[in-house]
Amino acid sequence: MKGDYQELADEISALLGAPATLENRDFGLIAFGAHNSEDDSEMDPVRTRSILTRRSTPAVRSWFEDFGITRATGPVRIPAAPEAGVYRGRICLPVRHRGTVYGYVWLLDTDPGPTDRRLAAAMEVTARIGDLLFDEEQAGAGLSREFRAVLTSERGWPRDMAVSALRTALGPSADGLHVMVCVAPWPDEEPPVRPVPATAALCTVPGAGPDAGEDSAYALAALIRLRTAGTLDPALSAASRLAELAGAGATAGVSPARHGLAELSVSWRECSAAARAASAETRFGPVAEWASIGPYRLLTALPRDLAQDTAVRDLTQPVHAELAHTAEVFLDCAGQAGRTASVLGIHRQTLYYRLSRIEQLTGLDLDEGEDRLLLHMALKGTRL
Repeated sequence: MKGDYQELADEISALLGAPATLENRDFGLIAFGAHNSEDDSEMDPVRTRSILTRRSTPAVRSWFEDFGITRATGPVRIPAAPEAGVYRGRICLPVRHRGTVYGYVWLLDTDPGPTDRRLAAAMEVTARIGDLLFDEEQAGAGLSREFRAVLTSERGWPRDMAVSALRTALGPSADGLHVMVCVAPWPDEEPPVRPVPATAALCTVPGAGPDAGEDSAYALAALIRLRTAGTLDPALSAASRLAELAGAGATAGVSPARHGLAELSVSWRECSAAARAASAETRFGPVAEWASIGPYRLLTALPRDLAQDTAVRDLTQPVHAELAHTAEVFLDCAGQAGRTASVLGIHRQTLYYRLSRIEQLTGLDLDEGEDRLLLHMALKGTRL
C-alpha cells in the first residue's frame, strides 16, 4: 500500500502545531501524533482512551456525529461535553474521497487555535489520506476471486497457483504482516460492499460456518494488514465490526499474525476454529483469538460429523444437565473437590454424591487420569 498513515498524521500535527489523531469512519484508531508537551491539559480522557483501546466509546461517537461530521466537507469545531466524557473542545477534519467520508482527523481545540490557512493545508493532507483509505478498501473488495481460490483450492499445484495469483494482485504488500479473520455464519454469498479498514482481501467460503453441512452456510474470510508487530488490535477491531454486520449469533475468530501468504491455509484453519470455539463457549465472547481457545485448538480439528463418545451419551441428556455441568466444572478445576464445591456453591458431600452418579452413568473412573481426559474432552466436544 502506498503512503504511510502515521507519516500523514505527523504531517498534520506539524502543520497545526498540535498532536493529531487519525481514526477510520468506525472510530477505530489508525495513527496518532506524538504528545510532546509537558502540559497535561493537552490530553483528556477521550484521547487517552482512544489511543489505549484503539476505539472511541459509543457515547463519544454519538456526540461527535451529532455535529454533522459525516456530512461535513471542512473543519468542524465541537465544544466540550463533560457528560459524554469530552472535557476539551475538538476540531474534526473529515477524511473524504469523492464525497464519501472514510475517516476523521482530530485535534484538541485551543485559543487562538490554528489559522484558517493552516486548516486548509491540513485538509489537503486529509484528501491524500482519503485516497489511501479508498484504495485500500477497493483493493480488499476486488480480490474476492483470488482470495477464495487460495482458501478452497486443493493442496499442491492448484493452491500454489492461487497463492501466486493473490500475491501478484496484492503487490509489495503481499510480503507484509497479515492476520486472518473468520466470521460465521455469514448471511449471504457476497462479502460486504464496504470493507472494514486495513482489509487486504475479502471473500465468502461456502460450508464453513457452524452449520457447515447445509448448502446455505457461509463464512466470511478477511485478510487484515498489520502495520506493526506485537498487537492484533486492527484485526480485532475488524473482526468485531464484521461480526456486527453479520448479525445476531455470528462469531469471529482471529489467527496469529504471519508475514507473507505461504501459510494462509493454516491461518484460515486457525481463525475458523476460533470462530467455532466462540460459538460453543460464550466465555470467549463474540470474537476469539486462536491463542486463547485452549483445548478447542484440538477439538475443532476433529471431523464435524464425529459421533459423540458413548461414554457421555447418557450424561449429556437434558435430564442430567446438572450432572454434566458438575462434571465439567470438576474437571476444569483440575479435580479439586474444595474448589469445585465453592464454584458450584454446594456442600462437598453433595459434590461427592454427584461424582458417584457421574461415574455410574459414564462407566468411567474419575480417579483415573485417562478417564478424566476422555470425559473432559467429550463434554467440551458436545458443544461443537
